[in-house]
Amino acid sequence: MSENFEKIKAAPLFFGIDEAELPELLEALDAHSRRYQKGEIIMPEGEKTDSLGLVMSGSVLIVQDDFWGNRNIMTRITQGGIFAESFACTGEKLTVGAEAESECEIMRLKVGHVLGSCPKSCAGHAKLVGNLISELARKNLNFNSKLGHMGKRTTREKLLSYLSAQAMKSGKNEFDIPFDRQQLADYLCVDRSAMSAQLCALRDEGILKFKKNHFVLNRI
Repeated sequence: MSENFEKIKAAPLFFGIDEAELPELLEALDAHSRRYQKGEIIMPEGEKTDSLGLVMSGSVLIVQDDFWGNRNIMTRITQGGIFAESFACTGEKLTVGAEAESECEIMRLKVGHVLGSCPKSCAGHAKLVGNLISELARKNLNFNSKLGHMGKRTTREKLLSYLSAQAMKSGKNEFDIPFDRQQLADYLCVDRSAMSAQLCALRDEGILKFKKNHFVLNRI
């Protein structure tokens, strides 16, 4: 548990909370962990949940699959990140699913238990709620960024929009993206073959270089 305790302390959700308050807070959240294998469904789309998920190790994909099996990757959550917090707070059915991208350990936290007033008026409770609001705001910004890419008309424009944003986020023109080819196509909601053709065209035009998930953007 000591290793997990260090991971919990490092998670943004628990930022600034006194270490002495964590055990009682985790008990109030009914915290419990489980390991998942790659490809295993953690939270299925269409069901309700009263718990958010905190990624203790590995990574998780937040996905939407339509009636015909077409996949849209909404985002990728790595160690320390949380998911399903909006659904856990509102009681609404999940409109997305959570799937293990790799072998991972997930801690479930029943945040509804601490959204109300705290009888002890403890600082940790107030800080947790503040951190949760910050995480919701950050997720909203990331979603708006994705909408910006999706609003582009062509596969080429979507690619350039996404790669430009990644370069600006990293602060340099050489960077790695968190997706493989199929995942990137699913994230941008484009056909993989068409996207690969556009990447090759952009490379031939001297606009970028790439190898697997490593990219270099050139100013022309």
